Amino acid sequence: MSELLLELFSEEIPARMQKQAAADLARLVGDALKANGLEAKELETAVGPRRVVLVARGLPKTQPDTTEERKGPQVGAPEQAIQGFLKAAGLNSLDDAEKREMPKGVFYFAVTKKPGRATAVVVKEIIEAALPQMPWPKSMRWASNPTRWVRPLHGILCVLDGKVVPVSFGGVTAAATTRGHRFLAPGFIAVRDFADYKAKLMKANVLVDPAERSAIITTTLATLAAAEGLTVKDDPGLVAEVTGLVEWPVPLLGTIDAKYMDVPAEVLTSAMRKHQKYFALTTKQGKLSNRFGVVANMATADKGKAIVAGNEKVLRPRLSDAKFFWDQDKKRSLEERLPKLEERVFQAKLGTVRAKVERMVVLAAYLAKPVGADVEAARRAALLSKADLSTEMVGEFPDLQGIMGRYYALHDNESADVAQAIAEHYSPLGPNDSCPSAALSVVVSLADKIDSLMGFFAINEKPTGSKDPYALRRAALGVIRIILENKLRLPLLAAFDYALGSYEGFVSGIDRDKVAREVLEFFADRLKAHLRDKGVRHDLVSAVFALGNEDDLVRLMDRVDALTAFVKSDDGANLLVAYRRAANIVRIEEKKDNTSYKGDISDADLGAPEAAALLSAIAPAEDIVGKALAKEDFTAAMESLATLRRPVDTFFDKVKVNADEAAQRTARLRLLSRIEAAMNRVADFSKIEG
Repeated sequence: MSELLLELFSEEIPARMQKQAAADLARLVGDALKANGLEAKELETAVGPRRVVLVARGLPKTQPDTTEERKGPQVGAPEQAIQGFLKAAGLNSLDDAEKREMPKGVFYFAVTKKPGRATAVVVKEIIEAALPQMPWPKSMRWASNPTRWVRPLHGILCVLDGKVVPVSFGGVTAAATTRGHRFLAPGFIAVRDFADYKAKLMKANVLVDPAERSAIITTTLATLAAAEGLTVKDDPGLVAEVTGLVEWPVPLLGTIDAKYMDVPAEVLTSAMRKHQKYFALTTKQGKLSNRFGVVANMATADKGKAIVAGNEKVLRPRLSDAKFFWDQDKKRSLEERLPKLEERVFQAKLGTVRAKVERMVVLAAYLAKPVGADVEAARRAALLSKADLSTEMVGEFPDLQGIMGRYYALHDNESADVAQAIAEHYSPLGPNDSCPSAALSVVVSLADKIDSLMGFFAINEKPTGSKDPYALRRAALGVIRIILENKLRLPLLAAFDYALGSYEGFVSGIDRDKVAREVLEFFADRLKAHLRDKGVRHDLVSAVFALGNEDDLVRLMDRVDALTAFVKSDDGANLLVAYRRAANIVRIEEKKDNTSYKGDISDADLGAPEAAALLSAIAPAEDIVGKALAKEDFTAAMESLATLRRPVDTFFDKVKVNADEAAQRTARLRLLSRIEAAMNRVADFSKIEG
């Protein structure tokens, strides 16, 4: 078995592109190897700032031999057809062909055996075909070379069992050499295989494996921080990015000048992370420390003192700008900034951000009562929620919108609840983000998201397929999570209709009922996806939504939970089978007779004691179901339905539904229709799968 080592060496590759590039290279080469009968037993990748590496182990020495067959004309066919077959198959005469008995007679066959080609020959073709197909998000040309690559390509290392495979791409021909660290060991290095490659590059100050670089960054930074009683703020995204920026990671600690420490911690953290890729450190109390972590790409004789000093120097103007913005922004209150929101377009058809804020104020006041928040505080928080968008700080650090609003609100002597609502009204930003729980925060967050959903649906800007430019799926999921996690009894259709009322001045001809129901259907799809991730069956959600007008998500989930327990029980599972049988019979007979079998049932017409017994069991069960539903005790409703299991089973075992007497047949079909109706009061059981 053979080992193939391939390295593409270039100028610095953007960190965000590296992981996918390694995966794409493995996919393109791996699939081509398999298609050519050279499937590798193992594929391994490595990637760094200047190189993408692929190792394929367990390759055969040659391709397997193959046999090609070509069917020819029938024996006795005209000479012209036979000569055409011999020429196409490359045969000298019919003596070189086989005769085979086929269902329609005896036919000639040309059988050609092809020996497998050497792996090195095939590998060269595969790699040269794969490299132009690399799907870089952005690529470039350089010099007079027409080839496109992410950055100028300087070298290709390609060896198979220690021998060079002369791959040619981008004006570069492969060799058995690579290069070490750009500054610490820039010379050429000859290698034989991957083990030799890794070992020699490590001596040349290059760690090929990104996992090793990541581990060094995290563990060394943690050790340095712990020595000073500090903790590195958890930031996997920054670790991944810095891992892609360095080949020889050397973590160090720097110091933030004391004069900047009165700037909000989030600002300092964002400035360091966004501009300099520095790691924030916190004290045992969770406060931002005046120390930060920086990862150098080389070791120095002074143990990094000059590097730290240089990074501290570079950081000062960044933090100086942030402090300037902070000091300047505080000179004007959030309320004074509201007119500037008129200069910001929310959406061309839906008005400005100021118009959105005014709609949020109205909607927040409406939502305050069911959520349990103070109405005036809700209006105030909604009014100021977007004001920080016109501050210098948010202009520089957009990721701090809402957060800076809280700081400025507190500076303006707004209440702590209002300030918190401003900070949290964008939440949750994703499936892993926490939901607001404070009443005022919940109100403003719901107002923001519901307003957006109603507006975009009203102008028919709905998500389609994989496209969701206005993040409406995220907004809907945010509303769902806020309601469920806070157990809010909020009738959504009424809230949707109320929100649409504020849009009538912006969008003409809104069918408020239609739009509200479209959004509720959209919520149903989002809820199914959300619950599917939690292991809840989507068909049970559909069964509850199919009742119509179920817009209380907490009540809906109680129904779903009760329904889940019901269908898992033995009685429930068997009754579900009986329900399907009853529903199918009624549907077929109604279609055949062109009539409905809903109506009163006479005991005398049933004509069988088992049918009468079932009718006697239905009435009390219906009564219990009705009372349980009124009290929203869905478990009790399901338990009452479960009592029908045995009389239903007995009915189907002993009674002929399509009786010979018309009155009996009608009564029995009405009995089945009544069973279906009784069960469908709790959920639409026809939607349940399995």
